[in-house]
Formats: sequence, structure tokens, C-alpha cells
Amino acid sequence: MACRKCLLAVVLYGIAAGFSYADSAADIMVGNFAQQSLSGWEQKQFAGKTHYQFVVLKQGRSVLEANSKKSASGLFKKVHIDLNKTPYLNWSWKIDQPLKGLNERSKEGDDYSARVYVVKSQPVFFWKTKALNYVWSSSQAQFSQWDNAYTSQAKMLAVRGKDSTIQHWYTEKRNLKQDFKKYFGENVDEIDVVAVMTDTDNSQQTTSAWYGNIYFSAD
Repeated sequence: MACRKCLLAVVLYGIAAGFSYADSAADIMVGNFAQQSLSGWEQKQFAGKTHYQFVVLKQGRSVLEANSKKSASGLFKKVHIDLNKTPYLNWSWKIDQPLKGLNERSKEGDDYSARVYVVKSQPVFFWKTKALNYVWSSSQAQFSQWDNAYTSQAKMLAVRGKDSTIQHWYTEKRNLKQDFKKYFGENVDEIDVVAVMTDTDNSQQTTSAWYGNIYFSAD
């Protein structure tokens, strides 16, 4: 299996196509799923195609639903975010079921019911490109951290773990400045890509996830 889900390939895919630049607003909306908008988002297919669509919850709120059946494809958006102004990544999510029997630290187990990730790209020195993957882990404890099975330039962080409640909405907030410093030992001033992916191609299983708005904030 090629290094097709190590996430760095997503950045290099079409990297020269141009980025959108975030303004200086206190909150910067990147994924406005409540308004059923995928403006600026692109899909990258790895193995099969995860189906992404908008659904309306009973409370009347729209969210992005991902349905994966033995598939792996993600949505990503190229956007420059100044982490000195808005270092916090915010999102909400839930899953319907975990994936069974996976060793997520191996290439064969590189499947997740839900993941949100950010990338700091280096188009010229591509080997320096770095990714933080915030995952809903099916086999690891919450707050676990490990290198991606394909590359140490992608760090996996179990924001939710094997004991987290399924079919329950969680709201998350991560300080990217602190996380890049903690896990890569570097001061990172901006990121270039935000992505979501629900994938089950390795496990050949089926799962669904739901994602709320994704935005950056100053605090």
C-alpha cells in the first residue's frame, strides 16, 4: 500500500492551485456546514469514495455527514491561517460506531471513523511538510499520541478514544501553536490546509460520522 493516507500527499496534490487567505476576524469560519456550504473544499479519493452530504438534525441544525463503506476519501480546503492571531481550531463531531480489531499504529490499521487534520506545507522542501491529525480512535485511549504509520511527519492525536461515548456530540478546541510545539518541537506561525476524512478501506468495515462547523478563534 502506497503512502496515500499519510495526509501529506493531500497537501502536495494541487498545491500550486492557489490558497484562500483568511481575514483578521476574531473567528474564521473554514467549514460552514450549518449553512450547507462546501465553498473552497475539494475531495481527494484514495480507495473507493466516502460519501459526504449535508443532513439536518432534529434540532434543525445542518451538519456534514460522512458514510464510509470499505472506502477512503477526504475533503480538504487550502487556506492560510495565521496561528499568531487565531491559534485555536474548533469543531464538533460524533460517530455511530467504532471500527473493530484495528491496530491504528500500523499501516494495515490506518482507518478512523472520524478525523480532522491540519497541515503546514513546505512546497519546495516537501519533506518538511507536517500534519496534525485529530482522530476519533477505535483502539487507543483518549489523549494517546503516535506517529502516523507511514511517516513521522504526521502525528496522530486521539482527541476521542476507544472508551468515548458513541452517538454523542462532542465539541473540541485545540491550540495548534501549542500542539505543533509539543509534538514537533517547532514554532509554527501558519497552517495551509484543513481536512476531514472518514475511512474504512483497510478494515473493510462500514461507519458513519457527522461533523459540525470548523472554525479558528483567538481564544
